Amino acid sequence: MCKIISATLAVTLVAGASLLPVPARTENGQIAAGVVGGLIGGALLGGALAARPAPPPPAYYAPAPVYVEEPVCRLVRERYWDGYGWQFRRVQVCD
Repeated sequence: MCKIISATLAVTLVAGASLLPVPARTENGQIAAGVVGGLIGGALLGGALAARPAPPPPAYYAPAPVYVEEPVCRLVRERYWDGYGWQFRRVQVCD
């Protein structure tokens, strides 16, 4: 922001002297020098105002990996014969 303000101030001070009323004469190519000076001044001012840095790219961070340790023991449904019929029970199996 400070660079833009200082560039604008410099261009204003330089252009202020050229804005004084001067009688129009075509002697020795003064009109061409004025046109070229205006084009160069416009290019400098335009370059100073347009020289903004590009915005940063959108940030995406992948979520951290999650490691789940399986329990050492687990419950398993087991079918067994109890002498009268088939029954189900849960049995803890440890690896």
